[in-house]
Amino acid sequence: MSDQGNRRSILVGYDESPGSEQALRWAVEEARLRRLPMLVCHAWQWPYPLRPISEQVLVHLENIATNVVHNGVDHARGFDARVEVRPLLAKGPVSAVLLDAAHEAALVVLGSRGVGGFEDLRVGSAAVQVPAYSVRPVIVVRPEEPAGQSSVRVVVGIDGSPASQAAFAFALEEAALRGGTVRAICGWWDPGALPGPDQLPFVDAATMRAGAEARFQQVMSVPTSQYPDVPVTTDFVDERPPRAIVEAAKGASLLVLGGHGPGVRSGALLGVVTQAALSEVHCPVAVIPFPN
Repeated sequence: MSDQGNRRSILVGYDESPGSEQALRWAVEEARLRRLPMLVCHAWQWPYPLRPISEQVLVHLENIATNVVHNGVDHARGFDARVEVRPLLAKGPVSAVLLDAAHEAALVVLGSRGVGGFEDLRVGSAAVQVPAYSVRPVIVVRPEEPAGQSSVRVVVGIDGSPASQAAFAFALEEAALRGGTVRAICGWWDPGALPGPDQLPFVDAATMRAGAEARFQQVMSVPTSQYPDVPVTTDFVDERPPRAIVEAAKGASLLVLGGHGPGVRSGALLGVVTQAALSEVHCPVAVIPFPN
């Protein structure tokens, strides 16, 4: 996913929330490792359904927004003065602004929730909408300070879909950039083993399991000569995929998933595994779009 030739930027959403502060840190490191410039983006809009009373109100809001984005630029430069950082201030909904800017980015980084929402909200709307529709990889970062780690461990979920193949390639690249390892995991469960609405009668579980494992091994057999020094381990486990991924991501530096795999429900923005990861996993989660 190298975009160094045309100097695409690392795009980060920033609104001064704790999550966006952590996203800013991650984006600075990503820009440094990839030797790319960085774009700090802040979206603003009139927050009420009724029109503002006067133009002066809008001017005041824009001035506040301008201060926010420049504060983000200053913070980013404070993290690493070697990274080229520029501001992007745009009027409109956060998700729409980030998705529009993503077309010219190498990847997008944002916090799991912004300044809005209720106190116990785990994932904000932008952290779901942007990964669901972005044409570029999106990394969603939690507001918690990451625990100190002696080594970088990247976990990637594999289900055999084109999106998971792209996720594996991204995981290898991230591990190579950070001097880490990759653990590739695939969770499988027998759809006829449990009672309830998920049970499927007359299913040849052995054949289905063999097919799932074959798809997993097919992805793992793709030559990785571009990253010969990245250690890769593989796990095919008998567990529901969402639970297998959440468990595997404990203590990881980064979890990488495809945005859509098999079994996506009609009307769902993201697959069930990705939804579970964004809600439950504590490390940053990278969501990789379906390759064009």
